Amino acid sequence: MTADPTAPAEALRATVLGSGSWGTTFAAVLADAGCAVTVWGRDAATVDEIAREGRNSRYLPGIDLPAGVTATLDAHTAVAGADVVAVAVPSQRARDVLVPLADAVPPHAVVVSLMKGVELDTDQRMSEVVAQSLGVDASRVAVLSGPNLAREIALRQPTATVVASTSDTTARLVARACASSYFRPYTNPDVVGVELCGAVKNVIALAVGISQGRGMGYNTMATVITRGLVEITRLGLALGADAETFPGLAGMGDLMATCASPDSRNHTLGVHIGRGMGLDEAVVATGGTAEGVKSCRSVLALATSLGVEMPITSAVVQVLHEGLPVDRLAGLLLARPHKAEGV
Repeated sequence: MTADPTAPAEALRATVLGSGSWGTTFAAVLADAGCAVTVWGRDAATVDEIAREGRNSRYLPGIDLPAGVTATLDAHTAVAGADVVAVAVPSQRARDVLVPLADAVPPHAVVVSLMKGVELDTDQRMSEVVAQSLGVDASRVAVLSGPNLAREIALRQPTATVVASTSDTTARLVARACASSYFRPYTNPDVVGVELCGAVKNVIALAVGISQGRGMGYNTMATVITRGLVEITRLGLALGADAETFPGLAGMGDLMATCASPDSRNHTLGVHIGRGMGLDEAVVATGGTAEGVKSCRSVLALATSLGVEMPITSAVVQVLHEGLPVDRLAGLLLARPHKAEGV
């Protein structure tokens, strides 16, 4: 039995696992909606600053957090008594963080994945990793995705998002917990489609960034974004997703924001690569986790296992991990066989 989806946010206790930019921002969103929020993080200085000063200057410089946000280094303490547990750790580390908490998450709590990726080795989506790692039923898991650039939301600029769950009760509870004057959640039962949009758009943003780093303009950007959406849709439909998800907020909306914004870490890292940096150097210069760097390989492996063609994703994998020179990226994409646009 999950918490009451009609309960006001003021009656809910929320935990955010992860003290990076998105985790801290979502903690602020939950607090502005009325929840009492505890953030868990590994970095003692960051946790102390959040708890004592209401700031996270490492990831959100200049932003004051709401009074309802506190923080702790103890993950078990963080999740104790929580009604909503949001997971905002790097996707490839999620299992290591969550498995030790399987017995600590309250039996009534719902778990929200804020992560955008596909797990290496297993090809599992993050909601599957969450459910398996914590030993909770899929009906208690939701995913949140959309055009959600952290700093803009931390500045309380208006945006919308999608909360997806196989359970309408879970989706409505999460939506109620995070709804505010500037953050508008919509619910959607298509977990597969929403998650794949969130994972693959990071890969497409890398391709856009690489092309812009090489000095290419808006025609190229529009081409990569549009054909990238085709790749996302193709993979999603092969996995049983709803076609209506892809032109919506979680699909085209998130893709546009991530591919166009200089605040997008995936876009920024791609620009660094396009300008000639090596991958390790670009990661340092970006200053944060760019999920697409690792997820591009797991997304491609998943697509290959299903017989789904994803040429942009494949090209990004070749540039980042297989030594393909960046100058060959455009040619690799444009040299594909001619065919009708809709296929």
